[in-house]
Amino acid sequence: MTTTDVSRSLLEPRPLSELSRPELRVEVTRARNELASTLNAIEDRLNVPRKVRERTDRWGRELRRLRAENPVALAGVAVGVAVVIGGAVWGIVTLVTRD
Repeated sequence: MTTTDVSRSLLEPRPLSELSRPELRVEVTRARNELASTLNAIEDRLNVPRKVRERTDRWGRELRRLRAENPVALAGVAVGVAVVIGGAVWGIVTLVTRD
């Protein structure tokens, strides 16, 4: 193989018709692996139920950590959330029942 053949083979892919059977097998395996990797990446981005489950698991871990490290802060957060939800419900009921 000459220097130009080597540089050509490194820079430009050879047509499939020029490849030997073992080279074709390697190319097919490489293409399959690349396709599998791409499909896995797409699935990771579009799998909403799994993303929701992962996020809820993470929130649960954070709440358990907060409960263990600072239960007073957790109680404060719970009271704050209850006040916000109660205020929102009160505001909606007030708007709906207004004459």
